[in-house]
Amino acid sequence: MQSSKNIAEVVSHFKCAADVGSQKAYGSGHINDTFFLRNASASGPNYLLQRINHSIFTNVEKLTDNMRKVTEHLKNKISAFGHGDPLKEVMTLIPTTNGRFFYKDSTGDYWRMFYFLSDTKSYDVVQTEKQAYEGGKAFGKFQAMLSDIPAGEMFEVIPDFHNIQKRLQHLDEAVANDASGRVASVAAELAIVKKYAASMQYFQQPEQVATLPKRVIHNDTKFNNVLLNSNDEAQCVIDLETVMDGYVAYDFGDAIRTIVNTTTEDEADLSKIQLNLPLFNAYVRGYLQEASKFLTDAEVKSLMKGALLLPYMQAVRFLTDHINGDKYFKIKFEGHNLQRARAQFQLVKMLDANADAMQQTILNEIDKYNTAPTNG
Repeated sequence: MQSSKNIAEVVSHFKCAADVGSQKAYGSGHINDTFFLRNASASGPNYLLQRINHSIFTNVEKLTDNMRKVTEHLKNKISAFGHGDPLKEVMTLIPTTNGRFFYKDSTGDYWRMFYFLSDTKSYDVVQTEKQAYEGGKAFGKFQAMLSDIPAGEMFEVIPDFHNIQKRLQHLDEAVANDASGRVASVAAELAIVKKYAASMQYFQQPEQVATLPKRVIHNDTKFNNVLLNSNDEAQCVIDLETVMDGYVAYDFGDAIRTIVNTTTEDEADLSKIQLNLPLFNAYVRGYLQEASKFLTDAEVKSLMKGALLLPYMQAVRFLTDHINGDKYFKIKFEGHNLQRARAQFQLVKMLDANADAMQQTILNEIDKYNTAPTNG
């Protein structure tokens, strides 16, 4: 927990009326530290204050500029629609006293602040088909509203973030260095990596590079990055720091990774990791209701490839961090990253066994729309 003195220094540089004494840790993110602060006035909006992990997000100014561009674009779109509330449906960055949207404190830490969206909730594990459907609508609408931003407009916050060839290269380097002496104990996991490595490089194949358009996407579509209202209806997509160019299948795949799993992403009992296919079907319905407006044929074909890739990639990342000594992701106990990796590998196996049927569900759903996806 940050000291009240440190928080007070930070808060004093934002245009807000936060009660410093009300701070409490908030959320379950792996990377940044987030704090909830009440407004000093009972009638005023509350706040979320985030300490940005500067070792991962090394160019905070460019990252913040991405977030500003995206939130302004989304707010303008919602306003143009003539319905909806931009302040409730889009995150709002709070400026600092010098007009910027981040603050570097006296210790070198970087901070940003948002208005807290009250009467909302998020789920680490999807519980109902309605929630899955609403999540699909939320991410589909998010992509659709950003689909007119040309590729190249966003700064690449983390280069090669979803490039599996780079992730496998990082794993090879970790194995070669064996900094924590853990390689000998993960032979089984490394064998799984090798088994799937070739098939997971679909998005690096020349044909796919030539036909799949790069778009502005979220890049971290865990289901808990959708805020739902009290009726379990999607209200706002959050956690926008990785918004940059990529393939829509990456977002689809990461959402499916966290929605269809019948348990948590770090489940220790692998027998509990099953697929909830009704949740998959519901997500696909919601997603394509919005995304069918802009998706190309090639993108529709790629969606299930993304659903296979993202849990595999996440497993590779967890395994790499475990071998490196847990330098990237926050852990709750020794071996946590290895447990996460094993769970994600098990999810890959389950998805692989059901991939053909799941792809057919996607094709059946896209066929329901009068406007067929454009060629691409």
